[in-house]
Amino acid sequence: MKLDLPRLEQQALRVIHGRGHCIEGAESFNIEWLPPIMLIVAYAPLSADLTQQLLEQLKAEPLVEGVFLQQRDQPMAPVKHLWGSEQTPATVNEHGLAYKVEVGTHQNFGLFLDMAKGREWVKQHSEAKNVLNLFSYTCGFAVAAIAGGANAVVNIDMSKAALSVGRDNLRLNQLDDKKARFFGHDLFKSWGKLRKHGPYDLVIADPPSMQKGSFLVEKDYPRIIRQLPSLLSGNGIAMLCLNAPWLSCQFLLDAVASEAPQLRLIETLDRPETVLEHSPDDGLKVLIFENSPV
Repeated sequence: MKLDLPRLEQQALRVIHGRGHCIEGAESFNIEWLPPIMLIVAYAPLSADLTQQLLEQLKAEPLVEGVFLQQRDQPMAPVKHLWGSEQTPATVNEHGLAYKVEVGTHQNFGLFLDMAKGREWVKQHSEAKNVLNLFSYTCGFAVAAIAGGANAVVNIDMSKAALSVGRDNLRLNQLDDKKARFFGHDLFKSWGKLRKHGPYDLVIADPPSMQKGSFLVEKDYPRIIRQLPSLLSGNGIAMLCLNAPWLSCQFLLDAVASEAPQLRLIETLDRPETVLEHSPDDGLKVLIFENSPV
């Protein structure tokens, strides 16, 4: 198959979003550009012939120094070196900000590249704001918010290791980490603690679609939305993200109508230009709501 790659720069980017079913023959993989390496992320076994076809095209790109394959269909999602430099990057850049990445250590390398426009939106809408970052992972939204002039960001995630990377990400960008708080707690047992640091001008919710034992999107997302009116300031903004292919935007709209009817939809964010979806509701959804109390 022939890849239609965008022009590469020294910016991290998902260059092929095969799982969006817009590229014939690429339905089982994505390709991430983490300068100076390409990472093929396969969600089903790739034939030797297809792997070789991809490799030949990727290694022909002048900026590419190494190519790796992550086999997400296998236990522990192992990463295999295919060609070139065996060294993986420790950091990547996106929209002028740096983020730590670890290829091969965990299932995810530390930054979800399909959320690039979400981070840029947060950076542009955080001036002088008090921000709450739910399911903060490695705190990419916190980096964007503080870089955009936020007064304070509260980050909460059950993974203390991910929060530690979040602290490193702030320091990496020479941002004031005194503006950030990090809570390694169960969100559903922490509403009272979070309210003490509110109200918030911006609440970001980017939960996993399914995390065994801690989060089931259909059951638990409405529980989060129910809390938003008590967390948001008078005209505060809620950024609600959903990456469950089996659920459409209507799921979020219905949950808001049921659990927090004072919120009104004001914007829907686009995905990056390279993250194409055959059905728009199948991929990442990011909806922006404004609190409009009576």
